[in-house]
Amino acid sequence: MTRRFVITFGCPDRVGIVAGISTFLAGLGAQIVEAAYHADPDTGWFFTRQEIDAATVPGDVAQLRERFGAVAAGLSEERDWRIVDTAERRRVVILVSKEGHCLYDILGRVASGELDVDVPAVVGNHPDLAAITQAHGIPFHHVPFPPDGKAAAFDRLRGLVDEADPHAIVLARFMQIVPAELCTAWAGRALNIHHSFLPSFIGAKPYHQAHRRGVKLIGATCHYVTAELDAGPIIEQDVIRVGHADSITDMVRRGRDIEKGVLARGLRWHLENRVLVHGNKTVVF
Repeated sequence: MTRRFVITFGCPDRVGIVAGISTFLAGLGAQIVEAAYHADPDTGWFFTRQEIDAATVPGDVAQLRERFGAVAAGLSEERDWRIVDTAERRRVVILVSKEGHCLYDILGRVASGELDVDVPAVVGNHPDLAAITQAHGIPFHHVPFPPDGKAAAFDRLRGLVDEADPHAIVLARFMQIVPAELCTAWAGRALNIHHSFLPSFIGAKPYHQAHRRGVKLIGATCHYVTAELDAGPIIEQDVIRVGHADSITDMVRRGRDIEKGVLARGLRWHLENRVLVHGNKTVVF
């Protein structure tokens, strides 16, 4: 894909927002190659995402941010916006425990070029997934989480992640509750895959909870990590039908396929800056 500058912008809705942005871009001679808009009647906010052919914009992305900053300030006192350059390589750090299906899926997509990102590190609180990680030429860091040493473990984990300065931190069935201070530090970058259709069956062993309840649909949810367990802004979800004859083992096996697809889509949309967060909800363009 050709190099692009991606603009995301949100503010309280009013007349003239699209005109203001379009006039600014036209004045630069910028070619818009993709555009999306959404006005939320519940919050009264307007959201847009614009992809610009970088070759048609004079100057670099820093200059574009400076110019657009003045336009954004004129559009609304309350606003949220970003401009990213697709030429900047995206970095993803993956956190794991023992379940490997989501890690295998991501590493396969990276190896095939389907997901064009760098993975500078995989960190696991168990060593089980070291071999598959290293087979892909990626460093694996084992950080044990003993019951009496979790604070120190999270300190080490934070150091490993922050050293990589990733665009996304993926909790690929990482079975540890991230402390509030880390949720704050990684806000908007940490993504979790939860093996249920949230807000149903939060917490541990959701398939067991679903089986006891006798549900006919099970699902998976990719969401941003917040201090409130399994309650962060939802990026993507999917479900699959189950029946009365399905055991917990059947549900786990079938649910893994849903988890992999949901996480892959959520991660891609995040890395492509298609997800705009407002409060505890998202707009996904």
